[in-house]
Amino acid sequence: MSRTIDYGNLMHRAMRGLIQEVLEGVAENGLPGQHHFFITFDTMHPDVELADWLSDRYPEEMTVVIQHWYDNLVVTGEGFSITLNFGDNPEPLYIPYDAIKTFVDPSVEFGLRFETQEDEDKDEDDDEAVAQEGSSDSDVADKGKKDAEVVRLDSFRK
Repeated sequence: MSRTIDYGNLMHRAMRGLIQEVLEGVAENGLPGQHHFFITFDTMHPDVELADWLSDRYPEEMTVVIQHWYDNLVVTGEGFSITLNFGDNPEPLYIPYDAIKTFVDPSVEFGLRFETQEDEDKDEDDDEAVAQEGSSDSDVADKGKKDAEVVRLDSFRK
């Protein structure tokens, strides 16, 4: 019987640990400078918790933005919970790290992508839905009231 080192799973575990550490810092001290996050996750993951209307609207995956307004960010060893605004409707979410597909901080051109065999079979040019997070600033009002917009994450990848 041959033993091998599972570098793929070890790397994924390390990357999820990095996300946990970053979110713990944000939970304690807020977002520093211009940092903000686009987090795409699998809405079908059994441990994801989100409102029924959001899972109906995003039946496979969803991208949330953590930037100007968020509340109740609680980070654990398995995932994080947060309240975000969706068209002026605050909604609590719970996202386990295992459900995360991408984590991007465009302010510093940093991104992580968690690939599975299924992901490799998908077309790289697919659009990904982005839920617009609310803001106490006027920038959301300037964009008009939207529940969501589609953003191509390719612009944040190197």
